[in-house]
Amino acid sequence: MKIAVCGKGGVGKTFIAGSLAGQFAREGHPVIAIDADSSPNLARTLGLSAEQARAIMPVAENEELIRLKTGTDYSGVFRLSFTVDDIISRYAVPTPSGASLLVMGTVKAMGSGCACPAHSVVRALMRHLVVDRNEIVILDMEAGIEHLGRGTAEHVEILLAVTDANLKSLDTAANICRLARESGIRTLGLVANRVADERQESAIRRYAEQHDLDVIALLPFDSLVAESGMTGEPLDLPASAAIRVIGDLAKILSGLR
Repeated sequence: MKIAVCGKGGVGKTFIAGSLAGQFAREGHPVIAIDADSSPNLARTLGLSAEQARAIMPVAENEELIRLKTGTDYSGVFRLSFTVDDIISRYAVPTPSGASLLVMGTVKAMGSGCACPAHSVVRALMRHLVVDRNEIVILDMEAGIEHLGRGTAEHVEILLAVTDANLKSLDTAANICRLARESGIRTLGLVANRVADERQESAIRRYAEQHDLDVIALLPFDSLVAESGMTGEPLDLPASAAIRVIGDLAKILSGLR
């Protein structure tokens, strides 16, 4: 099962991606969590400390790895064909959540169609992860909709567009779902986060109905999640209302396989 988690910045996309990864891992599934955001912070959600997170070398910024994979004896010429399966065994980081983490990083080059060596490695690795691997792969995507335009999320089986009750967040989620449909992703829908009351729930459901979207899950506002985010202390999983809904969401997604 390959799941892309997308949404407008600030809606809790990374929390949901990381919590889903942890839920599947606790159920005994092998899980690889991919941080494909240009501002990576999935490591903290998966239980790593700030120091451990800072020590992770993103794939796109690992110059030695890029050179080994794409280098030739000719200046300005690089290989277009190379293996990437060993990158996972060498660079995936185990986390306290039980999921393994790979941080992709940002390709520092002009243009979304960049054919630079780093972009080639990242794209080949992403394709390998979502096409050839048997683990559950959860991708925490870049905020917004640009990743779909670049084709980063191609071949995923399920796309979750995370939103809250804000109209701007809902509009972004609707655009993400539209592009996902056009990209051929067969299963997609909204995951509403931080739903504080019935008024917000009604607004989200009304918007979804108007735009022919499915609401897959509604996570309540959870003060324990907010407190954990402020203090950096581990979230009390059994006591968290949001995590209980994440557990239900994992069961729903498993049934879609």
